Amino acid sequence: MKTKLLITILAFVLIAVVQSSAQETKAIKRPKITGVAHIALYVKDIENTRQFYKDFLGYSEPYSLKNKDGNGLSLTFIKINDRQLIELFPEKKAEADRFYHFALETDDAEGMRVYLASKGCKVPKETPKGRTGNYNYFVTDPNGTICEIVEYGKEGNTIKNIGSDNPSTRISKRMSHVGFMVPDIDSAMKFYRDILGFKETWRGSADGKNVSWVNLKVPDGNDYIELMLYDKQPNKSRMGSMNHLCLEVDDVPAALTILKTRALPVGCQMPADFKTGINKKRQINCFDGDGTRVEVMEANTVDGQPTPSSTAPPLKFIK
Repeated sequence: MKTKLLITILAFVLIAVVQSSAQETKAIKRPKITGVAHIALYVKDIENTRQFYKDFLGYSEPYSLKNKDGNGLSLTFIKINDRQLIELFPEKKAEADRFYHFALETDDAEGMRVYLASKGCKVPKETPKGRTGNYNYFVTDPNGTICEIVEYGKEGNTIKNIGSDNPSTRISKRMSHVGFMVPDIDSAMKFYRDILGFKETWRGSADGKNVSWVNLKVPDGNDYIELMLYDKQPNKSRMGSMNHLCLEVDDVPAALTILKTRALPVGCQMPADFKTGINKKRQINCFDGDGTRVEVMEANTVDGQPTPSSTAPPLKFIK
């Protein structure tokens, strides 16, 4: 009799523990993801790159970081607006991919770390505070792309710099999206849509036969990422075009007129005229000295109507 009673009690205790554990797991909610914070690029010639982003595109360089030994540049920051940056790193390997990583802004980096861990993602054991005063860490998506999670610290450089270093020469005041190469759309969707909560807004096809681009908007803001699909290994030039950033403007022809008055640094490229893309938005594509594409694009379509999504099958790279 005592044995049966003990078994019954243990069963109830086990059920209670399981239910408690389930409730704790269920209680872990995803913190907000409010926007695309930055794109990080490798560059060969920092002075030439500065000329492109500062003198040509009109942005400021509010601060830089030296290597830990105090010698040489570790990275420097090009400010697009009070919450968005371009990070420039000296190249580690010649002729390699120029795209290093991109960052998403959250209101709770530690909460996001706990949330991602609950979803089986590999995260650090704690949320560190970086040299610029922000809380940040890297997460690698299923395709190998590095996604940085960042929360701006109240005493960090980003917050301290709000309202300053926003010159009138800026060709654009917003980075609407970052695009990067994605070999496997299915695994990418499981991470960005199913775990992080991104919302698909549009699929586009370059040839009408296969989907080439998938746009996913952050769950708590208006910025988005553009998944650049492919089925053949691209060369360095093609990688520079696929991995890109987009600067949003109201009037592309007016922006082009301004850019034509500015000196284009050696090795950089700018088209003679604008074009209307498959998404029905006017745009121009400039390239920095390392071949990274900077898309300058209008927010609205030329006819004011949304462009229908492609229903074609997506491209997929199979090794």
